[in-house]
Amino acid sequence: MSQSRLTMAVQDNGLDLSHASRIAVFAPMAGFDLSSLPKSKCQIIQPLKVDHAAYAAAGFDCVVHEDGSYDFALVCLPRAKAQARDLIARAVACAGTVIVDGQKTDGVESYLKDCRKRADLDGSMAKAHGKLFWFSGGSFDDWRAPLRQKISDDFVTAAGVFSADAIDPASLLLAQSLPAKLGRNVADLGAGWGYLSAQVLKHEEVETLYLIEGDRVALDCAQDNIKDDRAEFHWADVRRWQARARMDTVVMNPPFHTGRSAEPSLGVDFIKAAAKMMAPSGQLWMVANRHLPYEATLDTLFAKTEEVAGDNRFKVLWASRPARARG
Repeated sequence: MSQSRLTMAVQDNGLDLSHASRIAVFAPMAGFDLSSLPKSKCQIIQPLKVDHAAYAAAGFDCVVHEDGSYDFALVCLPRAKAQARDLIARAVACAGTVIVDGQKTDGVESYLKDCRKRADLDGSMAKAHGKLFWFSGGSFDDWRAPLRQKISDDFVTAAGVFSADAIDPASLLLAQSLPAKLGRNVADLGAGWGYLSAQVLKHEEVETLYLIEGDRVALDCAQDNIKDDRAEFHWADVRRWQARARMDTVVMNPPFHTGRSAEPSLGVDFIKAAAKMMAPSGQLWMVANRHLPYEATLDTLFAKTEEVAGDNRFKVLWASRPARARG
């Protein structure tokens, strides 16, 4: 197996972690090579449930937010620029030496250039279309993202969450397409910061709305945005969440990316999860990018399916009577 940039930096390029008693690792995705770090000294800081659970299962200490001070902090660059800058600033605030790792497509070159202007660069290396660099000191307070950012009179978001700057147009289209009656039990799969759920709760017959979201930061925003006793908030992987009631309606705007990689199978998994949790006469309302091929899965898992709204970018799909209910 090819060595990671981190392993090569530790073994051959002068990154000395031998005296470290605590190492923070910000936002690593599952599978990121941490084999060169002493597991007993690492704390994984990851608000994404899937990746958080993967590292916890591997025996790492996992938290959602940093806790105290560290000798080193490794930042695994995320896709969103505001989030990446915030993570670097947070790492500087809590650690003596900050290590940054990312691909060229993550903009690592620009972060290296900017960090060099602000701090003493201790080392760097390039490998596999990416770079790793480390530095000490520097002032990065202006890179901190606000804990919450207001996008309207009704909603706040945070850096790095899906659709952080505005209401997502696909979710808006879905909300406008929902029927008058949704039933008593409704689930919003991949609820994000809560826009679609807020629209569902305008239906008075809804008794319980389950918001299922894998990004703890987004879910915390949803809790700020929705002050309704009918709402239940669950930090969970949609594919593994166990509903305690059968859903009359499931709504969703499913993700189809992992990092920068398109994975339409994520949407397929959301559809399968929806079918399993629905009542025999339940209905699914979902929105998706026009090009994503979800219809075949819907036709397999539901008795009735239909495209009920859409434009050149998005389509709203409706399905009813999950296959297990047809007998």
